[in-house]
Amino acid sequence: MSAFAFDAVLFDCDGVLVDSETITNTVLADMLGELGWQLSVDEAMSIFVGKTVMDEAPLIEAKTGVTITRAWLASFRERRNAALEREVTAIDGIVASVADLYARVDGRIAVASGADRLKIRLQLAKIGVLEFFDGHIYSGHETARNKPYPDVYLAAAAGLGVDPARCAVVEDTVTGATAGRAAGATVFGYSPSEKGHSSKAALRTVGVAEVFEQMAHLPALLAGWQR
Repeated sequence: MSAFAFDAVLFDCDGVLVDSETITNTVLADMLGELGWQLSVDEAMSIFVGKTVMDEAPLIEAKTGVTITRAWLASFRERRNAALEREVTAIDGIVASVADLYARVDGRIAVASGADRLKIRLQLAKIGVLEFFDGHIYSGHETARNKPYPDVYLAAAAGLGVDPARCAVVEDTVTGATAGRAAGATVFGYSPSEKGHSSKAALRTVGVAEVFEQMAHLPALLAGWQR
């Protein structure tokens, strides 16, 4: 058996570990409607998936004429977290794949998400994988720049003591894949048929190494990778 090609595996969270985008964007569409910007959930997803509400505040303000305050963002996160607590589920096949890859790289896995830390931990706990990532959760809210900049992936690699060029990154959006590529990692793009993920063509455009549709296939894909 050939040696495993990567020293560490870095995962995005929303859309990669957890099926959360429809839940989050349902809350967001409701709250934007309360401000006067009427969007369907699908429309909200097309605008906000892969981005943070905080970073998109100027767009919201332009569409509503309402200043997005810290209090409004806190209210959004409270309502979002309550919905996630009730409804979030694991991406099909991811729990077994995380356990498999954790063993293959001697525990050198991390979450590198553009979301806030509370949301990340809540979701990991809900799907039963927090133990694999505890101590190696990295939030773009805590770096100088969020995705599509590489900062959160560079922080994750540094926290694991691994060269970013020796890392596999698992992403499902153009924004996140761009960040992983900018960090110097090899990026694998998850693009199933369900809504809430960037298309295969879009992911290829930003230079992902391979696009795949089923999380159950991820360990074999990485194990067979020839650098």
